[in-house]
Amino acid sequence: MDRSPVSVPRTAAEIIVEGRVQGVGFRYWAQRRASHLGLAGYVMNLRDGRVRVHAEGPRASIEELAGDLEKGPPLSRVERVTINWRPPTGRFAAFGIRYADFEP
Repeated sequence: MDRSPVSVPRTAAEIIVEGRVQGVGFRYWAQRRASHLGLAGYVMNLRDGRVRVHAEGPRASIEELAGDLEKGPPLSRVERVTINWRPPTGRFAAFGIRYADFEP
């Protein structure tokens, strides 16, 4: 009898977070939340003051992360969260923090 788990389809999203989201521990907080949800990808600050999150995994987990990002950590003030769904790249084994503003 095969008891292998049912494969959950994976997807990806580019999430842009606007507001007071730099200098308040947002990247570290987002990294912990995404890792807790089992997502792969990265979070990084953008030069214009926004934060970019690239998340890959089950859609429900990404949607849960997006809901968390709308609240943010205690010192942040999130004004807008924009989600653009993408096909997953499969390039990420874990969820990390990037420290340079560049296109992957």
